[in-house]
Amino acid sequence: MSERPAESHAQRYTVAVRALCEFTAKAGDLDLRFTPSPTAQEGIAGHATVTGRRGEGYQSEVSLRGDHRHLTVRGRADGYDPGRRRLEEIKTFRGDLARQPANHRALHWAQLKVYGALLCREKGLEEIELALVYFDVVKQKETPLRETHAARDLEAFFQDQCERFLLWADRELAHRRERDAWLATLSFPHADFRPGQRVLAESVYQTACTGRALLAQAPTGIGKTLGTLFPLLKAAPGRALDKVFFLSAKTPGRRLALDAVATLSGTASPAPGDPPLRTLELIAREKSCEHPDRACHGESCPLATGFYDRLPAARAAAAGEAMLDRSRLRELALEHQVCPYYLSQEMARWSDLVVGDYNYFFDLSALLHGLATENQWRVAVLADEAHNLVDRARGMYSAELDQIAFRAVKKQVPKPLKGAFDRLHRQWNALNKDQEAAQPDQDYRVHDDPPQAFLLALQQLLAAVNDHMAEHPEPLDGDLTRFYFDALHFYRIAELFDDDAFLFDSEQRTPARGRPGSRLCLRNVVPAALLAPRFESAAAAVLFSATLSPARYYADLLGLPDSTAWVDVPSPFRAEQLQVRIARRISTRYRDRQASLAPIATLIGEQYRQRPGNYLAFFSSYDYLDRALEAFRRQWPDIPVWAQERRMDETARQAFLDRFRDGGEGVGFAVLGGAFSEGIDLPGRRLIGAFVATLGLPQVNPVNEQFKERLAALFGDGYDYTYLYPGLRKVVQAAGRVIRTGDDQGVVHLIDDRFGRRQVRALLPAWWRVD
Repeated sequence: MSERPAESHAQRYTVAVRALCEFTAKAGDLDLRFTPSPTAQEGIAGHATVTGRRGEGYQSEVSLRGDHRHLTVRGRADGYDPGRRRLEEIKTFRGDLARQPANHRALHWAQLKVYGALLCREKGLEEIELALVYFDVVKQKETPLRETHAARDLEAFFQDQCERFLLWADRELAHRRERDAWLATLSFPHADFRPGQRVLAESVYQTACTGRALLAQAPTGIGKTLGTLFPLLKAAPGRALDKVFFLSAKTPGRRLALDAVATLSGTASPAPGDPPLRTLELIAREKSCEHPDRACHGESCPLATGFYDRLPAARAAAAGEAMLDRSRLRELALEHQVCPYYLSQEMARWSDLVVGDYNYFFDLSALLHGLATENQWRVAVLADEAHNLVDRARGMYSAELDQIAFRAVKKQVPKPLKGAFDRLHRQWNALNKDQEAAQPDQDYRVHDDPPQAFLLALQQLLAAVNDHMAEHPEPLDGDLTRFYFDALHFYRIAELFDDDAFLFDSEQRTPARGRPGSRLCLRNVVPAALLAPRFESAAAAVLFSATLSPARYYADLLGLPDSTAWVDVPSPFRAEQLQVRIARRISTRYRDRQASLAPIATLIGEQYRQRPGNYLAFFSSYDYLDRALEAFRRQWPDIPVWAQERRMDETARQAFLDRFRDGGEGVGFAVLGGAFSEGIDLPGRRLIGAFVATLGLPQVNPVNEQFKERLAALFGDGYDYTYLYPGLRKVVQAAGRVIRTGDDQGVVHLIDDRFGRRQVRALLPAWWRVD
């Protein structure tokens, strides 16, 4: 974890060169046609190639710093040749440089001029040559653009940029002082903490003060969101925290965070002027886009036209808002005729609390982590429902390509792209042929690593599509667009591949019509090495959930520091509130599914007759659910039932939940691990019992068996890490829907003989009294 001591921000504002120039020198349209840029690995390799070509005495990564009034500007220039007095800024790219938008080039020159001014100051130079070096990562070719500038002219340029920024910097300094003073008056919004909530809050506060990471297992119903946000905000002034990031896997978690902020905001003394705490909700691009049929540039989208010219007014207005949730941000964006999504990206720089999905900090190209690194922010991270982070992180760093889908796209690609698609097709077929020879008569195959010839063909295809998009501003065909982004992600993940963390496999697929094809998968098994730098960069990190046992499972897979603290908050609930019964005479193993249907129906029906009310019954799959529902209806036709269906939209999900009304009666059938097994709140008589007809174990298949083998080699508990721990976590989450308050009474039936095993019972909540 970051241990940098607190600094005073009262009188001086510090800004990175890039951030300064992005604020002062960006103008014109939002234009994404000259993107995506090379991957991080390509950029690093490109910089190394260029600097490696320079002569003796060449200085790389030159740290520079300078002041103007109470503004400090810092950054790192790419390279300096003292003999030629030449300062270089290296920009990697792919595609046709001639298609680069003019405002991109202007921004690059602005950065280089600021670096030039700082270097002339430091070394007392009267004149310097500036070289903007564009490096094509595909052709490995440099295109240098050179200008010679007098130091006095660069100094004037530097001072002009600083003066243009200082008005905003003064506003930010005043906001920071007022924010910290306001947070000092913040008090807990209720008369007292709930049972267990104080223990959680104190643990979070200590974590913030010591700069450590914390795994906090805290039961449902104690107010975890408020119990983590309040102490972290309270600690922010003393720890000189610049930002707090509240991250969650699902929308309800983010909504709870915004509600908690609204509750807290009423407890402190109001501050004059700007709101003392700026809160921003980040929303995915596809949910924010006002013109999904348009491309992101000024010739296509009206909200991209003149975006940077209208951004200053929109930014100033947004900074005057305390709560920039999805609806308010959209209103402001449309008032100023700018894109809501890119306005939210801008406001992430100026907000104190940012609420969003995990991917904004942990993903490969995470916005918040990138900004925090670039600007050297001190940030605290809260990960809500952190039991989801293992699977989500694996998903972020996994990728797949489907050959059958590729062939369908290939038939429709524009003529200029056919050559690149043909090359990739040949390499794909060659890969299939080689694997068939090595592992005949097997549909599922494990490969040592992604073949370089295939990746080269994929890289060439991506470059060809980039060029085509730059030449043709109209949107690509939907299927081609999807394949392009899938291919780009696959290529980027392939750059990260290593034997310990990843699995590269393929599966032969035979469609109902057409030729067979393979699906190539790069699967992340252990995200620890990829997440560890993120945790290390944070001033404090708190991961909390009702199900984080065993702690070592999450620490191992998430890459948490060795110093990570652990707290298991005692449950506020009493054992007599919940009857937990094990149906030891029923097996829900796959081979026993048919035989289990009648006894499960009997168990559910008899419990309902004994105590009518609302119940949830969970099954391992839709197929099992459908068969159990049919058996139940035959045996108990008078008991109301409703069922989760595949691909339910938000309206259908809400209709399912609305059946659980206070005083209602019936049984809802649902899939374990689905939308209704966690993150829903049905207190009191809305839900009085649950039946869990599965251990929730992931399916035994070739992929999971590969995971088990690799996890066993790394941690020694391959079966537990692959099957048992993920399965029991889902069971406990589902059962946790029953008791939500200190007044609730309910029953949980664990339907499988394996629930009686000591190893399994050890993973159930300690406060449960299991019959």
